[in-house]
Amino acid sequence: MSTTHPADSVSIESGWKQALYDDFAKLSFQQLKTFLKEEASSGKFIYPPGKLIFNAFNTTPFDSVKVVILGQDPYHGPGQAHGLSFSVPEGVAIPPSLRNMYQELQQDVGLTIPAHGNLQKWAEQGVLLLNSMLTVEAGQPGSHQGKGWEEFTTAAMYALSQQKSGVVFMLWGKYAQEKGAIIDANRHLVLKAAHPSPFSAYRGFMGCGHFSQANAYLVSQGKSPIDWQI
Repeated sequence: MSTTHPADSVSIESGWKQALYDDFAKLSFQQLKTFLKEEASSGKFIYPPGKLIFNAFNTTPFDSVKVVILGQDPYHGPGQAHGLSFSVPEGVAIPPSLRNMYQELQQDVGLTIPAHGNLQKWAEQGVLLLNSMLTVEAGQPGSHQGKGWEEFTTAAMYALSQQKSGVVFMLWGKYAQEKGAIIDANRHLVLKAAHPSPFSAYRGFMGCGHFSQANAYLVSQGKSPIDWQI
């Protein structure tokens, strides 16, 4: 009798599917799938839409990852979350943290501040815009913490750390820095600063120079730099 591996039912880029193959079969991931199905069947609105839950992985294939920008929770307002950390679709108001990122980019690399917050262009160049949790209940920030996503996304970071070299990890705020403790700093560039939130941006994020540092490092590794202009 043939058996189907749980990964076979997940729509995710083939390189990531291979890198995380064992993780899809773990009990924690199966329990996560059950939780999400039960939440949806009870009538709760879950963000982002199902087809965009793995958007970061599908837009930035495993073999293409150059930079990782780690967020915590998807946006929990209508139309905001589309599966890329810190990013919102065009037509949605730019969130405060992203506004501060744009200000730092303007100061650091001369970015012309965009009129929208869609970071798809970064993702297509190899910037993995990864949240620690990939789903959230509408209007309930942090509602899907402890349901299995953290283990899965930590496994994704560990796979990058172990199977690739010369990746830039941008870890902003205590949460991201604690989650990023598994990264091999001898193989990768780990950049740490305060979170770009208005509550903390002026305690070390503004002026951190991470975007220019990332590009200088990528060039030193023989890789093309990121065009940060949206």
